[in-house]
Amino acid sequence: MITIKDLSKSDNFFLMAGPCVIEGEDMALRIAEKIAGITTKLNIPYIFKGSYRKANRSRLDSFTGIGDEKALKILRKVSETFHIPTVTDIHETSEAAMAAEYVDVLQIPAFLCRQTDLLVAAAETGKIVNIKKGQFLSPGAMQFAAQKVVDAGNNNVMLTERGTTFGYTDLVVDYRGIPQMQEFGFPVIMDVTHSLQQPNQTSGVTGGMPALIETIAKAAIAVGADGLFIETHPEPSKAKSDGANMLQLDLLEELLTKLIRIREAIK
Repeated sequence: MITIKDLSKSDNFFLMAGPCVIEGEDMALRIAEKIAGITTKLNIPYIFKGSYRKANRSRLDSFTGIGDEKALKILRKVSETFHIPTVTDIHETSEAAMAAEYVDVLQIPAFLCRQTDLLVAAAETGKIVNIKKGQFLSPGAMQFAAQKVVDAGNNNVMLTERGTTFGYTDLVVDYRGIPQMQEFGFPVIMDVTHSLQQPNQTSGVTGGMPALIETIAKAAIAVGADGLFIETHPEPSKAKSDGANMLQLDLLEELLTKLIRIREAIK
């Protein structure tokens, strides 16, 4: 079982990356193979990301997934094929033990970061628990979310910054939050792509600003983020979820290479 210490063995930041949602086995394996090759080459610890189901959608007709068990089995196959850990979101207490049978890291969505029962259920699996900071919370408030997991007997906690609500249809990133949350003693990740979402559009489909992915990622590494979270897809315009703020897969290696240089410079 992967632990926090495993992610800190490298001098580099670690990376959580993959598609927003598992769309199918071939797609997941293709993305994982590409990213695993890049991160091995660059000596970046890597966790494959893919949601087995999208519970938070703007419209009833939005794509939610291919089926829980089918998607979770694909996540397991990714892990076994490329010998990499995997992470997925959970949304209800009943999902924690189920997902833990297939993945290494359980992720708590930002909107659910205060849900005590959900945090405790994730903690009790013994897996790493990655808690995304609510768009409505201060960085300081996240210490209480993390403490719930610790008090439930699990010290393997990570916190993720993903922007703060700004008006009705935008998010901003306050980079002070990264060192503030690091003071709690947990690794802090920058969710690069979700922080560039433009939610609550009148169309009912979330917008985004992918042209700023490099800017957000560079700034995060410059202030000392321990890890990055990036959703990526070979063809973002055809992705079934969050395509508006995804990174095109072919651009990932160049971006990571630039970020390593920044990491080396601040050290």
